[in-house]
Amino acid sequence: MRNQKTKKMVGSALVAALYFAMSLPFMTLNFGAVQLRVSEAFTLLPVFSPGAITGVTLGCVLVNAFGAATNANILGPLDILIGSLATFLAALCTYRLRNVRFKGLPLLAALPPVLFNAVIIGLELTFVISGGFNLPIFLVNAFQVGLGECIACFCLGIPMCYALEKTGVDRKIF
Repeated sequence: MRNQKTKKMVGSALVAALYFAMSLPFMTLNFGAVQLRVSEAFTLLPVFSPGAITGVTLGCVLVNAFGAATNANILGPLDILIGSLATFLAALCTYRLRNVRFKGLPLLAALPPVLFNAVIIGLELTFVISGGFNLPIFLVNAFQVGLGECIACFCLGIPMCYALEKTGVDRKIF
């Protein structure tokens, strides 16, 4: 029993560390109206374990805090809470959709990170950049964030999930 708890904790910590480490080389792409956060591919890891929800959320908190501390994050400290909440909600929904598969792939599980981030980060960017809600600016922001999330989740995350399952690494980590 204790080994299982330790394994889950280590798995969550590993996901958080990987999320953070994969974000560092791409700091200029992580924040702003046009963004591609490569580490968002890890938001599909809750397909394998609920412990990954904690891991991706903590990783996101760390990246957003680091971005705010270094002024790379144009949204500042607000994004530590709001942006991380978007990742948490997306990870929860991804976990709930883990068993819905198309040709063995968790395609539906990749949608929550795209949708939650497009809407929540799109709104956050709109309020920070415009000083209030502006529908045309929100739609542009939501589209741009959503497009970056689609690339991270569908082009990187789905193949990552496939590779983890095919090699059995998913069972070793989680």
